[in-house]
Order: sequence, then structure tokens, then C-alpha cells
Amino acid sequence: MPEAPESDPKTPYAQLLAELREVAVLSSINSTLGWDQEVMMPPAGAGLRGEQAAILSTLIHERRTSARMGELIAACEADADVMADADAAANLRNLRRDYDRATRLPTELVREMAEVSTLAMHRWREAREAADFPGFAPWLERLVRLNRDTAHALGVPEGGELYDALLENYEPGMRAAELDRVFGELRAGLVPLIRDLRENGTRPDTAWMRIPLAVDAQVAFNRAVVERMGFDFTAGRLDVSTHPFCEGAGPGDTRLTTRYDETLLLSALHGTVHETGHGLYEQGLPKAERFGQPLAEAASMGIHESQSRMWENFVARGRPFWEWALPELQRRVTDPAVGRLDVDTVFRGLNQVEPNLIRIESDEATYNLHIMLRFDLERAMLRGDLPVPELPGAWNERFRADLGLETPSEREGVLQDIHWSMGAIGYFPTYTLGNLYAAQLWEALRGDLPELDDQLRRGEFGGLLGWLRTHVHAHGRRYTAPELCQRATGRPLSHEPLLRYLENKLRPVYGME
Repeated sequence: MPEAPESDPKTPYAQLLAELREVAVLSSINSTLGWDQEVMMPPAGAGLRGEQAAILSTLIHERRTSARMGELIAACEADADVMADADAAANLRNLRRDYDRATRLPTELVREMAEVSTLAMHRWREAREAADFPGFAPWLERLVRLNRDTAHALGVPEGGELYDALLENYEPGMRAAELDRVFGELRAGLVPLIRDLRENGTRPDTAWMRIPLAVDAQVAFNRAVVERMGFDFTAGRLDVSTHPFCEGAGPGDTRLTTRYDETLLLSALHGTVHETGHGLYEQGLPKAERFGQPLAEAASMGIHESQSRMWENFVARGRPFWEWALPELQRRVTDPAVGRLDVDTVFRGLNQVEPNLIRIESDEATYNLHIMLRFDLERAMLRGDLPVPELPGAWNERFRADLGLETPSEREGVLQDIHWSMGAIGYFPTYTLGNLYAAQLWEALRGDLPELDDQLRRGEFGGLLGWLRTHVHAHGRRYTAPELCQRATGRPLSHEPLLRYLENKLRPVYGME
């Protein structure tokens, strides 16, 4: 049996892997500083943190684009023995793509983006609290310009548009025109379903959601759920931040955050479960053996979101889950109002279809309309068709048209999400792509796990997590997202499984079986 190409530390491939690991360690420092910024850092530290992020991002970019990195990649590509190894070939295929893209970005542009986005996130938190978009607008204008410069530097794919160059950062191979098609097909099924449910169905009782629960009690219940799902707390944390997120710094270090509202019984649960879905993916990637290699990285952000959205919605808004979780909650909470709840009331209430101002609090059907709105607006900003000062007006107009809601303030409107303050234009579509991938994976895994509902009723999540570990997590970037979907489900991505799932779940909730 031939030796693995990395077994001799003197070979170009072994040297390449060592170089990749050092770059990954530098990146992990940046990730940890990013977590600290959102969870621990005092407000007055934003300026220094911006400098730290700029210096680190510059160092990382220089290492990723160095002549040595390019020479090592080329030497490995020219070695037939290396390329005959499936793992090495998969790594090199992705490294070539990443290197070619990274070398197109000027170091100064990378440095400026890191510094401006760090300061912009700090200003966004202040502006969000005060509902002050004009105070944030100059920062967003700079970030849109920097994203435009980045897209031009990366290059527009043949037959594509500027937005495609940024979309490639999060969903390799996806194009805005393809999103138009997929989102259009999904919208064509969602809009009449939402209308039919709201006009002709029996609305679920949701008054119970406003039962208050102290933050300490929510923290304890959330942690119990997260631990039961399979998240390893010896290699992770759960903290509080303005906007929930997951940070996978590296092997043995995956950090989750959430936020709480003691006036709502389950205010944090689904956001926490969502981030745990991300965290389980991070903990399931083979980082211990392959840190820094593409084979230890997520296939795409759409696939990443499929993991979080599956746990949040397909599991934690499902009846089997609540047959286990409600008794767990009632055992921990002495409030008689909680004790009187039954599974049917909770299940139906959690699946009410009702337009909501806040994306992360939206139901499964209307959520995708939130994403389509943001996709259209950020695409227009990038093209220059929508000046940043006009964004709140455009936002409010789309909310009225798509969701029938008036936005009372910019806090509940254009300032609700952190993504644009991070400079992450092109990320939002991955949420709906995640829903689409999740629905298709869910159909496939239910076929393989006929006892799944019974397992969930007992609070046993190992079968589900094991399937995801085998079919998704273990592969890293060995396959593209479409390839991974095809291998795991036996067919290419389609809008039909998501619409089928929503129809089959929501019509009974509304008494329309």
C-alpha cells in the first residue's frame, strides 16, 4: 500500500500542509478576537480591535498569497503520486481555486476591509440600539464601496454580474441569475400557501408564548437541549451576544452565542438550536487531523445553513421533539401556566404562519421572503442602483409589498441584522439555500432512519447526528455543495422538497388536512 503523500515531512505536500496549518492558527486568533468583540470586549476597545483585525488579516492574506504557497501548490499539482491520492487531490483542487482568488485581492484592500468592518460592527450596535440609520449609513457606504472594489478585483465570472464575484465567497459556483430562478420557483409556491393558510385556516393559539421565564431558567433549559443534541461542551461554549452566532475557531474550540428575552417563554430556544446546528457541523469536521486543509472546512455556507435550519425547524419545531422537550421544560419550571401546556398547543403555536418584522423570529414559510428582500436590496446597492441613504425607504416599501407590514423603526427594520456591518454582502441567499438543502437532506435521512420520530420523542438525537456526520460533516470540501447534495440525496437541488415539507406540515397545523 503506498504511503500517504504527507508522510514524509520533506515533501512539498507535507510542507504545504504545515504552511496551511500555520495560516489556520493565525485565522483562529482572528476568529477568537471576533468572538471576544461580540461577547466580552468593552465598547472603548473597538478602535484597538480594528487595528488588531487589520494587522492580522494582512498577515493572513500575505501568507495565503505568498510566492512560497503558490510554489508548493504548483509542485504538488505536478507530482503524479500526490495527485493520485484522493484526499490530496481534493485539497489541491480547492487550494488552487482559493489561491487564485486570493492573489487577485490587493493587500491594502484586505486590510481596509478588516479594519472598517470591525469599526462598522461597533457603530451598528450603537445605531441599532438608538434606531439611528443615518449614524450608520456612512459606514455602510464604505463597506458597499469596499465590496464593489473586492468584486472587481476578484473578477466577474463569464456571463455573470458583479454580485456573483461576492456570492462565490459563500456559495462556490452559484450565480445571481440561478438564485433568481430558484427563488422565483419557491416564491410561486410560498405566496399562495401563506395566503391560503391565513385566509382559510384556523389560527393556532400563541398566547402561551408570552408566558415570562427568567433568563437563568432559559439558560439552563437551553444548555440541556444543546447538550442533548450532541454538542460537546468540553470543546465549546454558549454565551450571550447582540446577534446570535457560531464561531468555529479550530479543533476543540467552537463557540455559540444567543440572546434572551425574559418576557417570552422560548425567546432564545430556536436561535440557540440554530447556532448549535452550526456548532455540530464545526465539531463534526475532521479538524483534529486536518486543521487548515479544505477537507476540514464546510462545503459552502448554504450547506452550513442547512445544518442549522434543519435542527432549528425540522427538528425543534416538530411534534416528536416536543413530546420529549415539553416534559423536560415542565420538570424545570414551576409556573402553573407552563405546567398546563400540552404538546399539540406548543407544536401548533410554534408553526403559526404570521409575517414578522424580525427575520430570525419568522416562521418557516415567510422567512424566505425576508431573504429574497435582502438579496434584492444588497444586489441593488452593489450595482449602484440603490444609494445607501435610500435603503430604509426601499426596505420599508418591500416590507409592505412582500409581508404586509409597516416598519415602526429602523431598529426593527434595516438595522436588525449584523451582516452588512460585517461587510458580508452575498451571504443572505445562503439561508434560503440552506432551507432548500435541509429539506432535501431531511427527506433522504428519513428514508434511511425509519425510527427517527420515535428516537426524537425519547430525546435521542444520535441517529440523526450520526447520519449528518456520515453524509455531510465528514466530507468537508471534498465535494461542492451540489455534488454533496446529489450524493446524499440521489438528486440535484430542487425547490420541491421544501414546498412539500411546508405543505405537509402547515396545512394540518391550520386544520386544513
